[in-house]
Amino acid sequence: MELLGKFKLSILDPEKTIFEGDVDTIFIAGDTGEFELMAYHFPVLSLLRQGDIIIDWKYVVAVTKGILRFFKNDCVILVEMDE
Repeated sequence: MELLGKFKLSILDPEKTIFEGDVDTIFIAGDTGEFELMAYHFPVLSLLRQGDIIIDWKYVVAVTKGILRFFKNDCVILVEMDE
């Protein structure tokens, strides 16, 4: 279901690209609380705590920690993965 449009998402760890593509929404465990990002969201820079990144309410990526930058409809997340 496309509500506002899509944005580009890249999830990277030090060794590989975990996810890259256009998405409608992501749900994130930020350092100060959980939040959701959708297309055309206000710019965000956030540390991530241990938890899941939920992509389009379909796919889950478990992370230990990371950092997220959302700017001009482009989201880049650098993570350390749960083992």
